[in-house]
Amino acid sequence: MKTLQKTLIALAAGSLLTVGAQAATSYGNGYTGQPYVGAKVGQFDLDRSGTDDPTAYGIYGGYNFDPNFGIEAEYVGSDDADYSSLGQNGEVDAKTYGAYGTYRYQFPNTGLYAKGKLGVAKTEVEGTGTLTQNFSDSDTSLAGGVGLGYSVNPDFSVEAEYDMLGSDTSLMTVGAQLKF
Repeated sequence: MKTLQKTLIALAAGSLLTVGAQAATSYGNGYTGQPYVGAKVGQFDLDRSGTDDPTAYGIYGGYNFDPNFGIEAEYVGSDDADYSSLGQNGEVDAKTYGAYGTYRYQFPNTGLYAKGKLGVAKTEVEGTGTLTQNFSDSDTSLAGGVGLGYSVNPDFSVEAEYDMLGSDTSLMTVGAQLKF
């Protein structure tokens, strides 16, 4: 990952973590809207022949309007993974940007919840070869995911998610989020 990208991710994460509890909004129905930020790690599954699946890492943030519905935005990048195609070796990396509407179902009397999300994601896959065969794919499409989470306490939870990012890329991650 390039130094500028790392700096921007660190700056965004630091900025989001400085959001205070004052950001919560009361709707008069007993529920207070709740912003959150998180980090995730996992693995991309790229539908490309001869490509190892790169390790994924990212940040996300969102806002729950009520206990069930919310919005979420995320950035997920990858390390360089090896590929071998037509006698050529090289490296491939992927990144995705997404914006989603979310739905959570809280299982009664537990900290466990199910999560679904649907929105739009832009996925970019780039590869460089040892010879002249470089490639770059970019796709903006409908994307969605499902996951399970566990609220450790009212301000912290962990999640496991599976996301489909268009027709040829998927993402499996685990992450943690801090609620304000």
